Amino acid sequence: MPDVMDGMSGDLPDFHIPHAEKIEWMIETNGWAIEPILPDPEAEPPVPAYAYTIGLPELTGFSDVAIFGLKPIAAHGLISLVVDMLQGGTEIPLGVELVGLLDNDLRCVFAPIDMDEWGGFFRTANAWYRGRPFDMVQLLWPDRNGFLPTETGYAQNMRMAQPVISRI
Repeated sequence: MPDVMDGMSGDLPDFHIPHAEKIEWMIETNGWAIEPILPDPEAEPPVPAYAYTIGLPELTGFSDVAIFGLKPIAAHGLISLVVDMLQGGTEIPLGVELVGLLDNDLRCVFAPIDMDEWGGFFRTANAWYRGRPFDMVQLLWPDRNGFLPTETGYAQNMRMAQPVISRI
């Protein structure tokens, strides 16, 4: 039997494209993009992994959304639910505990982020919007016991994973 690799170098093609083009492709394809950020344990204080959207205001009229402490695939899935709700006509209030987005009637909160203070966390969005101001909200989600990170009972081991950078 002939070897199917005969005559092939075995190297995979280089699919590297500039980051800005990836963001543009996501927005053209889905109407919005997600930007996952790796943790920075060397920062002072350390910064956990997080993800945020780019393009939601144009698509839905709602602010872009940041989520700390979830793997990118989980953040993408949760934000996809939010986008579907917004496109279906659901209005999401800011700074109010909501039930219905998360399983088991767990509460969450969408809280505004002060972009003058925290805008550096969203460099790709800043580049995409070309310096135009934009709004970002933090989606605060509960620990395993149902406590939000702003509540006294919130699990201490989760505080580093989900810092509260929003105004609530």
